[in-house]
Amino acid sequence: MFPERLRYLRKKHGLTMKELGRKINVAESTISGYENGNRKPDMDTLVKMAEYFNSSTDYLLGRTDEPAPYQKQPPEKQLLYSETVTDEEVEFLRESLAVFRKYREKP
Repeated sequence: MFPERLRYLRKKHGLTMKELGRKINVAESTISGYENGNRKPDMDTLVKMAEYFNSSTDYLLGRTDEPAPYQKQPPEKQLLYSETVTDEEVEFLRESLAVFRKYREKP
């Protein structure tokens, strides 16, 4: 899966193997080896590729079909260890918290 994904992303970005190699500091022959399945990148190189293509390492490795990297939710949209909430729920929680604080301040 990795060879196909790398080739797809490289061509999608209009790069030759040589150009991609320059961008991530590997030889053209190394890119060729990756795309032919004869070589595998080390972790640092894999991360460089993912960052360059604004992709995830999981996508490059075939672990997901979603090419975009995981986007962490802002803190106000996280609840109990990453359980995400909708914008409507965030607004409800803000309003509820404001009411709670208002009543808590009364003597």
